[in-house]
Amino acid sequence: MLDFERFTTLTFDCYGTLIDWERGGAFALRSLLSGHGVDAGEAEVIELFHRLQSRERTRGYRPYKEILADTVLGIAKHFGCRLDPGEMHALSESIGAWRPFPDTIRALRVLKTRYRLGVISNIDDDLFAETAERLQVPFDAVITAEQARCYKPAEGIFHLALERLRCSAAEVLHVGQWLEGDIIPARGLGMGTVWVRRSERSPQSSDEADVQVPDLDSLVRLLGVG
Repeated sequence: MLDFERFTTLTFDCYGTLIDWERGGAFALRSLLSGHGVDAGEAEVIELFHRLQSRERTRGYRPYKEILADTVLGIAKHFGCRLDPGEMHALSESIGAWRPFPDTIRALRVLKTRYRLGVISNIDDDLFAETAERLQVPFDAVITAEQARCYKPAEGIFHLALERLRCSAAEVLHVGQWLEGDIIPARGLGMGTVWVRRSERSPQSSDEADVQVPDLDSLVRLLGVG
């Protein structure tokens, strides 16, 4: 069991942990496809997005907007759609409308009373700026893929976070819903890890994380804050 007294800082994955990207992203993609006469299910669209985006992300660092655009083109091709000019940016242009999970803002406000808070996210700076307004809680550091020039699960983005936060890995509890991209690399560097099992598509349980919780309210109770 973790010694929670050792942690001074909590870092969070953003999209999927703080922000309900599946609902917002799937809505944007399904709306785009619907305009081309395609009635695609949410689960199918999300699975296809994960697969194509992962492939694009392994091709070396590029701005996330470019990765999303190529992913959207791949999804359209899968369904036999020919997009109009500009439609490839439908997903990145929708990010500012994606909403936090119902417990996110409440939990962040409570956790902020005890811990320094950071975000480590596979995103561009300007796209996160739109999301930051929705989160309503100031972070002590925001580390993006654009700043690190790499994407999680690469360790470089975590090293940059430790540098910006001026703390050791042992002082950080990293919170995320992505096992491969967040939990495994963070734990490998010596951070404590909390897996937030937000998605029904996730495994029922995992030994990769130090702790598993279903939501951020549960994390607040676990840490005894508030």
